[in-house]
Amino acid sequence: MVKAISGVLSLFVLLSCSSTAVKEHAAQPDIMETDKKNLGSLPALYPKPLTVVGAEVNGKVNWLVVGHTGIIGHDRILVSMSKSHYTNQGIRQSKRLSVNLVSREMLPKADYVGSVSGAAVDKSEVFAYHIGEHGTPVIDSSPLTMECEVVDIYETDGFDNFICSVVNTYASPDVLDSDGKPDYTKLKPVLFEFPTYSYLATGEVIGKCLNPDRQPGMCAKEPMAADGIVRLSKIEIYPQYLDEYMKYAAEVGEISLRTEPGVLTMYAVGEKVNPCMITILETYASRSAYEKHIASEHFRKYKQDTRHMVKSLVLSDQTPLNSANKINNFMQ
Repeated sequence: MVKAISGVLSLFVLLSCSSTAVKEHAAQPDIMETDKKNLGSLPALYPKPLTVVGAEVNGKVNWLVVGHTGIIGHDRILVSMSKSHYTNQGIRQSKRLSVNLVSREMLPKADYVGSVSGAAVDKSEVFAYHIGEHGTPVIDSSPLTMECEVVDIYETDGFDNFICSVVNTYASPDVLDSDGKPDYTKLKPVLFEFPTYSYLATGEVIGKCLNPDRQPGMCAKEPMAADGIVRLSKIEIYPQYLDEYMKYAAEVGEISLRTEPGVLTMYAVGEKVNPCMITILETYASRSAYEKHIASEHFRKYKQDTRHMVKSLVLSDQTPLNSANKINNFMQ
């Protein structure tokens, strides 16, 4: 009898365990059923800011373009460089280097210093520079430069990884915000993307940290199509309505840039000698984008509420002289 009861209990336990195991297994997702493609061990944290590293090697300044940099904590940066680079030996000796962000204007020279070795070519005069307070070469045309002290070197196969503390940071006044901090919508550093070895432009602000759904700067924009519109709207406002009109114009411009993918530019200026004469540069990605804009609730409200304020309006469509030039609005 005891054996029988013991056997029944054992069977019950086995069935219970088996049932639980089946349930747990069924709850696990099958990764192979996803639409994502396994790319293997690809380090895909690109694009990265393109930089030019400056250092003194054998008594002479040398420059090297570096695309592999990173941040460690809040007080260290990482500069990863192939062991084959001539610049490394100078950094190992002095324990100092500068990290110069690359602007579009200096990109051709930055690309050049990454294509030739300092062991064979004197690159010291490629960039105009001065020596910073910490003794490293600082590129004059770079919008932002960090002077760094090497505090450790972490070696991996084929690479010297310099772990650095930032000693000084220099920034051009025109890339700072009203609080004196770097404004990356003004700075617009060039980005480097691997493995295609491409240079990319930085994008617009799409949201604020910890509040991504709260009034983002601008939505992602559509590319300019063949039927895109570039227009100058020339408006004369009755003097008694000028201040009120400016509020309406600012509001419709802000909402349009923030919410309409096809509204690429809205930039309004007033004449100094006659502030009532206002010109607005407007660019629309396509004819349909423009039609959506004028049908939008915010534009119709602006049009209706300011009708009595406008003395005259002239819409003048323009042809860009250089189609390669692009105008990018940004919003704080």
